[in-house]
Amino acid sequence: MKTVAIVINTAWNIYNFRLNLARALKKEGYNIVCIAPYDALYTPKIEQEFSFYPVAFDAKGMNPIKDIVTMVSLWKLYRKIKPDIVLNYTIKPNLYSTYVAKLLGIQSIVNISGLGTLFIKPSVITTIAHVLYKVALCFTCKVFFQNQDDWHLFLEKGLVSKAKCTLIPGSGVDTHSFFPRDGRDDDGTLRFVLVARMLKDKGVVEFVEAFHLLRHKYPYVQAYLLGSIGIENPTAITQEEMDSFMEEKGVVYLGSSDSVADMIATMDCVVLPSYREGIPRSLLEAAAMEKPIITTNVVGCKEVVEDGINGFLCEAKSVDSLHRAMEKMVLLPQIKRVEMGKEGRKKIVQTFDEVFVIDHYRDAIKEALNSF
Repeated sequence: MKTVAIVINTAWNIYNFRLNLARALKKEGYNIVCIAPYDALYTPKIEQEFSFYPVAFDAKGMNPIKDIVTMVSLWKLYRKIKPDIVLNYTIKPNLYSTYVAKLLGIQSIVNISGLGTLFIKPSVITTIAHVLYKVALCFTCKVFFQNQDDWHLFLEKGLVSKAKCTLIPGSGVDTHSFFPRDGRDDDGTLRFVLVARMLKDKGVVEFVEAFHLLRHKYPYVQAYLLGSIGIENPTAITQEEMDSFMEEKGVVYLGSSDSVADMIATMDCVVLPSYREGIPRSLLEAAAMEKPIITTNVVGCKEVVEDGINGFLCEAKSVDSLHRAMEKMVLLPQIKRVEMGKEGRKKIVQTFDEVFVIDHYRDAIKEALNSF
């Protein structure tokens, strides 16, 4: 039995985004192992179905000593469990797991799921990341990109060979789990929600400010934030900031949830004013549930929305532009919002269903193992 290792920088990511892939590969006869930092909540859930090995990834840190420790840990683990192929996600696993796999003669597949803050705000560290990626991607057998802009950027920078690249529809979405629910009771309230990690780069501040402008003119409008706070990220929203948003701007913070579909079902529109994405899962899930969406006209987000068809696009980092888009949604007749939702569901089923992603991985793994 061939062993496939799924390597990510958080157990939460495995549980929420990669579990169905792991299950599908298990049905194909592969032995699946999951590798990520230990998480008291999500590691036990993963261990109900798969072997889990904890390895610490300093996701946002730049301490070379910690990164060397991570690589040594991966070296020891890979020698112990002897995976036949590793599937890497997020920057640190994409780099360090790929390096270690190459040294041990193990095949690897990399997923560029979004370039994040490092590429949004170019710096000396960005240049270093380019070099590290260029070396790592020489060692992979396949590189999956979630949008064409990231793919073209890597090609223009000479970071990867075009022959290794494949475009996939994000992480996909399980359209059987995220489906239209019975319409909620019309109580005269229109509810917007932003579903994401609470980071400034996700446009949280713009969303809060745009709603603050909106609520004075339309008192029946409400706004909610759903996602983890206190993330290890330089743009993370602090608890103090969140308290201020609730007290001074009137938004409601819902915390984080493993039942996102239940939360989305109670909303009228999902908003993500992000600065850059791979393909945001929250928008895929919302559209799959026939919710109209508002997002920014930036890499990763614009792929999910056809402006005026299944939602509205706005400018990134612009409170005024977002406010105008949200006001347009408020002024739409309910029947038009319903039509937008249906168009969104159609787009997801045709383009972003996770079965397409799983098929790409299944084919890539078979090709890699057969050619090795």
